[in-house]
Amino acid sequence: MEVAAAATAGAGVVELQLDLLEAAAPTEREAKRRRVHPVPAGPPAGAAAPGRRSCSRRRRAVQRLFQACRHVFRGPGTVPSPGEVQLLRHMLDRMRPEDVGLSPDLSFFRARDATRGGGTPTITHTTIYKCPNFSMVILFLPRNAVIPLHNHPGMTVFSKLLLGSMHVKSYDWLNTADPDPSSATSTTSSSSSDGPCLRLAELVVDDVFTAPCDTSVLYPTAGGNMHRFTAMAPCAILDVLGPPYSIEEDRDCTYYAELPYAHHSLVAAGEDVERGQGQGHLAWLEEIDMPRELKMCSVHYGGPPISDE
Repeated sequence: MEVAAAATAGAGVVELQLDLLEAAAPTEREAKRRRVHPVPAGPPAGAAAPGRRSCSRRRRAVQRLFQACRHVFRGPGTVPSPGEVQLLRHMLDRMRPEDVGLSPDLSFFRARDATRGGGTPTITHTTIYKCPNFSMVILFLPRNAVIPLHNHPGMTVFSKLLLGSMHVKSYDWLNTADPDPSSATSTTSSSSSDGPCLRLAELVVDDVFTAPCDTSVLYPTAGGNMHRFTAMAPCAILDVLGPPYSIEEDRDCTYYAELPYAHHSLVAAGEDVERGQGQGHLAWLEEIDMPRELKMCSVHYGGPPISDE
């Protein structure tokens, strides 16, 4: 779900960055700026203070996830085994906002309207960790923000909605076994000298998800590899991508426009649909440039740190 895009951040992004810093474990400089309060009597000898226990739990959760990812993702061209997918899914299902330094009390998640000044809401992302084999990122979507329909070439992606509510619509190519979907004999593509090249895709998910909910997984050719997110309420999504996007390794992000199946149907493709699937679950996808209205920016990760040892 991480999208390769860059844009100028607005006031809402600055507010989010301040929120993240406030929620993160304090650095030495931040601690010096905070007001000192009287400290109550501590716990009995040998017992851990509640705050320390909570902080320790957060560090362990994100550290364990990192170590599991390092074991599971072995680089481009590989897909985790079913057992490895189940392992990561189980760990992510148990992740809470506090594990990455977030809280529903932050003003970003309580905001009712992210476009008070007009324009398109800015999407913010922060990178927890990134290496050639995998990346761990968090996406922050204000209310009504949209990540357009895009793909994840050769990637396995785990998405955990930590906070908020969003609508997800995803597709897979109808016939992934077709060696050349742009060929004239292909029953799942259409093109002409004066028109766009379209490819037939099958709807996988079209639903609203509200945190807490189960982790979703997409694969290189299954599970809804092309998807669009629309924030129904301010959202935080923890994404684990293996391998991550890379222009140098031909894993750039591609965006698509969606056209109804009835907009352009081939006789051969129509016959396949009649034999198998309902037309309501099909759509033509057209590759497009990155939408101009998409605004994204990056902020520094301020949650529990990861030890890369």
